[in-house]
Amino acid sequence: MIRRRLQQSEAEPPNHKVLSSPQYIIFVIDTSGSMQSKWAWAERKLGEVLDVYPTVKGIQIMNDNGSFMFQQYGRTWLPDTPQLRQSIKNTMRQWAPFSDSDPSDGIIYAIESFWSPEKKISIYVFGDEFQGNSMEKVLRDIDRINIENEEGDRLVRIHAVGFPYSFGGRSIPQSSQRFAGLMRLLCERNGGTFVALTSNNQ
Repeated sequence: MIRRRLQQSEAEPPNHKVLSSPQYIIFVIDTSGSMQSKWAWAERKLGEVLDVYPTVKGIQIMNDNGSFMFQQYGRTWLPDTPQLRQSIKNTMRQWAPFSDSDPSDGIIYAIESFWSPEKKISIYVFGDEFQGNSMEKVLRDIDRINIENEEGDRLVRIHAVGFPYSFGGRSIPQSSQRFAGLMRLLCERNGGTFVALTSNNQ
């Protein structure tokens, strides 16, 4: 399901201009405790997104606070190889840097660190909560950084995958509702797709 939705989005964005797939991809992943409780699911979805793009020019992966998975490489693109993809999947299993469940910091840091005019970049946000103070401020801040070019396209495209906070009959926490609302608007404004998961069978 996630593969189909992302492929449709890349083929036909909201403005209906046909764009090529991204040359570079960045993952911004919430590594907080609530996400760790469903980490195997997040690992699986990470693999599915990578499978959508079998070959790209560069990859980066950081958490929502901007902490890189591979700190030794910092703000440089990781060359896409089968070995790198396997290393990402292996490292993901144990990866748990501090997170404040606010993806805006990671998104902004990713754009400021990696955007350049000759690169087609897509960002993929994984999370289940937004604990920031203001959704409106996040949208304004990213609008200010991820500006439109002369053709009306944003500098980078932003996709997101929302994981349910919990299963069963419990009510959905406000922080999870805010994450879904923020990601839906953010993806809509930035040429991407928000996929809200409801079951770990998806």
